[in-house]
Amino acid sequence: MDHLNRRDFVKKAGLGAAGTGVVAACGSAETQSAAGDGVVSALRVSWRMATSFPPSLDILHGAALLVANRVEALTDGGFTIRVFPPGEIVPALQVMDAVESGTVHAGYTSDYYYIGKNPALAFGTSIPFGLNARQQTAWLYHGGGLELLRGIYADFGLTSIPCGNTGTQFGGWFRSPVETLADLRGIRMRIPGLAGEIMARLGVTVHVLGGPDVYPALERGVIDAVEWVGPYDDEKLGFHEIAKNYYVPGWWEPGPSTVLQVGLEAWNDLPPSYQAALESACNDATLMTMARYDVENPPALVRLTTEHGVTLRRFSKEILEAAWTESEAYLEEQAAASEDFRRMYVSWKDFRDRSFRYFASNELVYANFAFPKT
Repeated sequence: MDHLNRRDFVKKAGLGAAGTGVVAACGSAETQSAAGDGVVSALRVSWRMATSFPPSLDILHGAALLVANRVEALTDGGFTIRVFPPGEIVPALQVMDAVESGTVHAGYTSDYYYIGKNPALAFGTSIPFGLNARQQTAWLYHGGGLELLRGIYADFGLTSIPCGNTGTQFGGWFRSPVETLADLRGIRMRIPGLAGEIMARLGVTVHVLGGPDVYPALERGVIDAVEWVGPYDDEKLGFHEIAKNYYVPGWWEPGPSTVLQVGLEAWNDLPPSYQAALESACNDATLMTMARYDVENPPALVRLTTEHGVTLRRFSKEILEAAWTESEAYLEEQAAASEDFRRMYVSWKDFRDRSFRYFASNELVYANFAFPKT
């Protein structure tokens, strides 16, 4: 677990209000002895976790609950985590701030919400025209991505564990059809991360909003368009009640990961067995989210298009080509401006190039033939 100290970052501030989480603060890392009787009992740890996703989004919020439940089960009740939805401790887009300050021990969120702190964090979630879910997981765990991300998080006194993936997202909801670049200009759209940067270059007025705030903004006319995840979540959030044009693909998020951000002090205070339990639980959450979305999205899309009057549309080649050009230019510019971004980009691009060639040689051929058959 020494990978978490690769920049030799030692946070000077204590955990503050969250610091009372480790009940057995004294004694060994693994155990504590009952007073005078020689009996050894497991270390008891209690954490608080803030999330960016409301309970109504049962797959994403459910991933945080799964982590808490699995950790408790794997440690025989020794390690417990209380999950707080957005707004109970901090708003949806301030989860990382809460972990940094020690208000909570961990946060379940998306890395790209915090590109204002460091643009390279976007690679932890998804990059426009980037990796699908399988490729993103492969790059993070076995392609060097996670090591690079943890180096950046260490600068903030944090570490990170991949903890979910939605699969390829949809391109969002628009009040009116957008067939050309001219149609995009002036549209007010909720879209975070690097996608927002690219859309802004295409003339879109970008709004970054947390989950609980998106529908009210669309309903009041503050925004004209919105992207979230895909049919299952989007139906729950009710976007189809206002905007009837549903676009594919979500070129900006072809395989986005969610993340568990953890304070380094809190992590280092855990015994190795509890660290392993937490990482295992996050792996389970990644598998669960991908599987659940693949089960729930197909019937939700049918409902949207047959029961709710939604028209499924494809982004035009003109829009996709312009978005590709702006995305590639943006990445090169950021790589030239930031050493952190450059290191991440070089690793990611090399992996993308090799992975895309491989998938095109086999899986794309299969998909192009077989998928349209049904």
